[in-house]
Amino acid sequence: MPTTIVSYNLNGIRAALGKSLLDWLKQSDIDIFCVQETKAQPDQVAERPEFEALGYEQHWHSAEKKGYSGVATFSRIPPDNVAVGCGIEKYDREGRILRTDFGDWTLLNCYFPSGTTGGERQAFKMEFLDDFYRWVAELKKERPKLIVVGDYNIAHTEIDIHDPV
Repeated sequence: MPTTIVSYNLNGIRAALGKSLLDWLKQSDIDIFCVQETKAQPDQVAERPEFEALGYEQHWHSAEKKGYSGVATFSRIPPDNVAVGCGIEKYDREGRILRTDFGDWTLLNCYFPSGTTGGERQAFKMEFLDDFYRWVAELKKERPKLIVVGDYNIAHTEIDIHDPV
């Protein structure tokens, strides 16, 4: 039976909940809903009954910094395993990766760093990309069936940017 997976950058889950996100979810037939840029701390999002009422288990990876990044995976299919982060502290502090395993396949919900705030963050992004590639290559040895979703923060053309110059 096919599994429906949707990935969406919310730019703040609390704001999205106020803008009919739940109404949209009620009307859809989504098995696994992956969101990026949740911008919420665990105490602000813990045990959201709205998602549970729709049959979703909730798994969160929030950034340590308030109002910053973060990912969450809502699943109507119970995962066999959930892992937060990639084991590299500087990325894990920013809530960038959430892994869920289902049978013989693995889903990675990712929010890649943006390099738009200057040279230091661009270098951080490039380092993240290298480290992520190596981490996924190792993970594939154990879990070869991978699905990677998320906001890659990479735009091919200016039309792909929210607010092109």
